[in-house]
Amino acid sequence: MTRVRSRWSRSRPEGPTSAPPTAQPAPVELDDCLRACAVHSGKLVGSLDPKRLQLAESLRQLLAAWATQETAAPAPVTASSLLRRTKAAASGGGSLSNSVLDALLAVGNKAVVCPYDDELNLALLITDAILQLRRGSRAGWRLRGRVLEALGLPEAAAEAYERYLELTKEDGYGVRARVDGIHAATRARAELLTLLERTVPESARFADEPATDIWAEGLAAHAAGDTSGAQARLVGALLAMDRQSTPEQETQEALAHYLDLATGRQTRPTGELTQALALYADARRNRMRGPVPDPLFGGVQWLSLGEFRNRIAGKSICLIANSGKVGTSSLGGEIDGYDLVVRFNSYRIDPAHTGKKTDIHVTIHKHNYNWDQRVDTRLVFSGSSPDWKYSVRNKLIPGAQTYVNDESLRWPVRGIGGWTTEQWAAIPTSGFNMLWLLDYLDVSPTLDLIGFDFYESGAYRLPEAMKLAITNVHEYGSEKAWVMERAQSVSGMRISLR
Repeated sequence: MTRVRSRWSRSRPEGPTSAPPTAQPAPVELDDCLRACAVHSGKLVGSLDPKRLQLAESLRQLLAAWATQETAAPAPVTASSLLRRTKAAASGGGSLSNSVLDALLAVGNKAVVCPYDDELNLALLITDAILQLRRGSRAGWRLRGRVLEALGLPEAAAEAYERYLELTKEDGYGVRARVDGIHAATRARAELLTLLERTVPESARFADEPATDIWAEGLAAHAAGDTSGAQARLVGALLAMDRQSTPEQETQEALAHYLDLATGRQTRPTGELTQALALYADARRNRMRGPVPDPLFGGVQWLSLGEFRNRIAGKSICLIANSGKVGTSSLGGEIDGYDLVVRFNSYRIDPAHTGKKTDIHVTIHKHNYNWDQRVDTRLVFSGSSPDWKYSVRNKLIPGAQTYVNDESLRWPVRGIGGWTTEQWAAIPTSGFNMLWLLDYLDVSPTLDLIGFDFYESGAYRLPEAMKLAITNVHEYGSEKAWVMERAQSVSGMRISLR
């Protein structure tokens, strides 16, 4: 989706010398940030854009959280007191409560996916405020990286992401791959521009001119049939964009346009043009998914619905929940005795309690946990085809699995079962999708669920995933009722469906 460019909503120097945002946060007082959030909330009244409606709700929750904090505060809040708190936060103190911090992050995460620069500017302002008060906020640095990426500033985004990686032991969101991709794409683009400048040396005299003007002159020369003049100006404009730190999206569109024109005027591409196209492809591929050491992912084999059925037919299966009581079950030996052990998302291994065997790892596309663990089969679930494709391309680790589901197994309850939101309003969990699939195929003589109390005992996950909320977008009560209707027996922690 093309972003709508609008005037920068915060105070910036006027004119062509205006500096773009950087990885380092600008000094912003919290009350200024909250005032901007309140103003933006009013702008969203009457919007029909679903993403903006979600942002509006997050803004409402933020302002409610802030009002609650202010009501509980023992002293009146003024601009000067907020400034003192900001200074205190820089040395380890601060007045930003966890509830307001979480609400600010929620707003920023909703704003960064909206297709308008007004929202991106708001998200950037939020990261300024958060990182002034919580310089060690991992979520704040990751959000800043996302905002800078969306603004077309990949190098600045990489710097923010690097700060996030310094603060975390586990890269559960695949940030390292994004940073590597940004750096690889930047190198490829630099090589491409160097190649173009060497191929068209007369372009150098246009490289210090306003990029927009030179680009327009180049297109006019091309339309008039002045091939050499057009080439010099267009390449000069590309060089000028690079030197003037033009947002990535605009530079990307211009590069694509130039290479399209260059390809169209040649019946047989020259060696230089072929090399330029290869560098362009490298830059685009690396920005989308990062460097891939093995494009075939270790010779992974794709499983369709029928092929998956054949692989599990006749085998005993147990599904292990990520619930609190699994971590104290002492059932490790029994679990490893099944033919196939299925685990989910951010599962955690403690051999005495959970067993150590994992044959099938089921993960929602959003998570980045345990993709590096060696399993026979990895099933990636998603309600969105583009999101599923993106996650499989970006997160799959060569050699970590033998089989991966194809799109026929992407979203079993909806895709195979055809269940509509009227039949099942909530988003089905990974566990329910998998359980429904196994029940639907009905080829396993034993189908047991271990530890499925639907989070009544809390969560038992990898340490870095324990911070994830038990979200309310799922209907755990309805899923439990569906399971118990089909249960053949219930014994302790074990629910047997076959």
